[in-house]
Amino acid sequence: MALPALATVDELAAWMQRERTELPEGAALVLDTASAIVRAEARQRFTRGTTTVALSPRGQTVALPQRPVVSVELVRRGGRVLRPDEYRVWRDQLWLVAPGLGPVVVTYTHGYTSVPPDVRAIVLTLAGRVLTNPSDLRQESVGSMNLTYAAETIGASLAPIERDQLARYRPRAAVVQLDQGRPW
Repeated sequence: MALPALATVDELAAWMQRERTELPEGAALVLDTASAIVRAEARQRFTRGTTTVALSPRGQTVALPQRPVVSVELVRRGGRVLRPDEYRVWRDQLWLVAPGLGPVVVTYTHGYTSVPPDVRAIVLTLAGRVLTNPSDLRQESVGSMNLTYAAETIGASLAPIERDQLARYRPRAAVVQLDQGRPW
């Protein structure tokens, strides 16, 4: 299932301070591609949806990868559907009350009712860069006019500051302390 773009062509036109009719025919494709790049970097879908995942618990907790978690519809462990009193949901964590072994299969609803403004801004900025420099030029000259593009305008890629801004949306990594062993 294809996910919708994180911004509309009308928003892109407004962002670029142009009329919608001034944008090239491929503007929607550019927005879809920019949205996919942002989603991949953030490891989040952002739009509301329902997902079923199989996850391995760390102790009694399971980190649900897509956020924010809106509701949990079903939790299954060891082929058995858990009752709602056998687990608790807190933010993006599922806390298992009932002990057990093995992976947990969770069906849950997640995502934002509207795309966060900072995410939309990154998508629009990336799409605007691609549309402004579609030939991926580094420099062009016409007569005495010389135009040099920043490195970030070459290719459909995120600038380091945009990656940093998306970092807060990435699922958190757990720190695992391994056996400290004996000093030899």
